[in-house]
Formats: sequence, C-alpha cells, structure tokens
Amino acid sequence: MIIGNGRVITHDENSPYFENGAVLIKNGKIIDVDSFDSMKKRYPEEIVMDVENRLIMPGLINTHHHIYSAFARGMKSSEVVPKNFLDILENLWWKVDKKLTHEDIKYSALTTYIDSVKNGITTLFDHHAGPNSISGSLDVIAEAANTVGIRSCLCYEVSDRDGTKILNEGIEENIRFIKRCKNEKSNMLKGMFGLHASFTLSDESLKKCQEALKGTDVGYHVHIAEGHDDLKDSLERYGEGVVKRLQRYGVLGEKTIGVHCIHIDESEMDILKNTETNVVHNPESNMGNAVGCSPILEMFSKGINLGLGTDGYTNDMFESLKVGNIIHKHEKRNPSVAWTEIPTMLFKNNRKIAQKYFEGEFGILKKNAVADLIVVDYDPLTEMNEENYNSHLLFGVAGKDVVTTIIDGKIIMKDRKILTLNEKEVFKNSRIVSKKMWLRD
Repeated sequence: MIIGNGRVITHDENSPYFENGAVLIKNGKIIDVDSFDSMKKRYPEEIVMDVENRLIMPGLINTHHHIYSAFARGMKSSEVVPKNFLDILENLWWKVDKKLTHEDIKYSALTTYIDSVKNGITTLFDHHAGPNSISGSLDVIAEAANTVGIRSCLCYEVSDRDGTKILNEGIEENIRFIKRCKNEKSNMLKGMFGLHASFTLSDESLKKCQEALKGTDVGYHVHIAEGHDDLKDSLERYGEGVVKRLQRYGVLGEKTIGVHCIHIDESEMDILKNTETNVVHNPESNMGNAVGCSPILEMFSKGINLGLGTDGYTNDMFESLKVGNIIHKHEKRNPSVAWTEIPTMLFKNNRKIAQKYFEGEFGILKKNAVADLIVVDYDPLTEMNEENYNSHLLFGVAGKDVVTTIIDGKIIMKDRKILTLNEKEVFKNSRIVSKKMWLRD
C-alpha cells in the first residue's frame, strides 16, 4: 500500500524530506519514496492510506531497555532512603527481579511492548534479569514480542550476586536463546549475551562467559561504569578502570553494547573507539539515579558509535531525545552543545546498532529498507523543511502523538488502537498479576 499525503522525514541524506510525500511498502520492504502525486500516478492500483497531512517517518529504535522493571511502577517504595546508586539497586531493582515469575515476565513484556509501539518504537533491545525464574524467561519475552508484533533483541543479565548456580543458569539461558534465534533465522528476533556489570562479575565468571560465547558471532550487552561503585570496585580489586578490565576478557567489540560509560577516562574512550564497541546513552535514567552525566560529547568527538536508550525509565524515545539535548547543555553550562549529537544517536547510530543484528536497513525510508515506519499527528505551527525538521521533532513531537505504527510492513497500531491483541484485557490482567508480585516475599 501507499502511505501518503503527509510530510515525510526519510533520514536519507540523498532526499531527507518531502513536503507532501508518500511511501510504498510491500512484503515487508519499502518499494519507493516520492511525492504523493507522483506515487499515485506511478502506482494507480495500490491501496492508499491517506494520513491527512500528518508526519510520516521511520520507526524508532530503543537500544537499551529493562522490560522487567515495568512492575515497579506504583509499587510501594523501600523504607530505606537511598543515598547512592548501590542503595537503589539493592533496595529496589534487586528485590523486584527476585520476585518475578514467568507470568510476571509475560505481562511486563506485553505491557511494555504495547506502550513502546504506541510511542513509535519498532525495534527494542532488552536486558532481562530475574534470578529465580531464569530458565525459559527469554522465550516468554520473545512470545510477547511475537504477539504484539515488535522486533526485539534479547539477553539475560549474568552476575555473581546470587551464587554460582544462578550464574551458570544465566549463561545457559543466554546461549540457549542465541542458538534458538540462529536456528529460527527470524528477522524479528535475535539474541545477545547479557552481563550485569564489572562489579558483580569475578574474573572466573568473566572467563566462563568468554568461553561460553565462543563461536556464536554475537556480542555482549553490559552496563559499563554506570555508578562510581563500579569504577571503585575495579580500581581496588583489579587495579584498572572498568573498560580496561572488560577488554581483557574480550567483552568489547563491534557487536557489543556498552551501556552508560559514565566513569571512564580518555584512554578508555580510545579503547571503546578502537574496539568499535557501541555505547548507549540513557540520560533520564542517569539523572534519576544521580550517577552523573556521561561524557557523550567527548566520546562523540572521538567517533565512538553512540546510541540512545531508555534503560526502563520510559518507553518514549522522543522524551529521551529531549532530555539528552538538555542534560549536556546543563552539565557543560553551554547552550550551544548537543544539537547535533543526540539526534545523530537516535536517528542514525541506533540504526547502525540494529543493523549489526538484524538484516536490512533500519531507521530510514528508502528503497529496499525494512518497512518500519510511523505516522505522527503533528501539525507544525511554523514552516517545516529538510533543514529544520530535527528542531520540530525535538520541540514539537511526543511519543503520544504517534497514531500509526507499521513494523515489517504490518500495521501493528492504527489510529492509536493496537491491532494484534486486546490492549485493555492485557492491562487489566497486568494489574492483577503485578499486585500479586508486590505482595510476594
């Protein structure tokens, strides 16, 4: 069909914008992009979805999320007042993940995926944790992704914090799921190898992970120097920074996602660059956890491939775009920075990361690219053109403005209604299941 009669942002440098454009999709691919009038004349037999002057643009990619965190929303907080990031981990997230059953994981995933689709996300990289429900947990999330119709890359967070048995189960879950995805050869589902962080993994554990991953052709998904405790642990126990330690165990590389990278020095930035490691910035989470501001501008200037994620804080990538823009202005006390870097991370580099796992071109509207696109109900109050559309996206658009989401050529949401399942029923059941989880010891 032709999706047209709207302003088209392609993110294709050769033809970035059409004032009144259209996109033809067929069999999960984009066949053509041009002006609406030209497309109707060229393909008179095609069904037309008239977007009525709305905005048409590529679907968004979230390169770091924690689906399991969904059930913390509204939960009674710990009586311990957190004084640092480690307090937050111990008294919130490490209590939540221990309570999770497969039913909890299912509804965390269904609701998160629904909300993501409603915010225009078409591809999502998740980092799962749940030490008392590891075996098969990635299959549960994968089934939810398949039900909703969203593209996902999944992994399980391996760490020492619950003992050797749980560590080994986490390694096995990652490898089993990676092999499953390899065998299925689906372009909607992929696997990575999840690690929590340097400070929760001994040398022996990292050696186990390194050995297990051999021959899989995938990378790691790991938090790097998010909190100062991670750096302190690495310096005191191993005499080096987190990046340098992880490099010794082959964790870094072109298919690895290193999340945060806040407490690192310039020599470690050079290591990330030289190993082609992908670094994902999560500005809202960093602010909420008070862990500091990642040196994104410095890493960007070195040519490190920097992506943008949400870290479970939100499902709205437009929101992260906005916060990413202002946090670095605030940190540098310079209003002229971050105009270029943050949009590049979301709209260009996130697709580079996705393309390392999924086949085809993503995050772009051009011939032969994957047909992932969204329609946004945005009527600009000033002129919109190929030179200023990023300003409109930054200051004018929010996730809730997305009205239609198409993934792999299939309409998953139309006019704010999810077509693949009963959203109200899912959220009703989720409220029941989450309340049971809250009460569970």
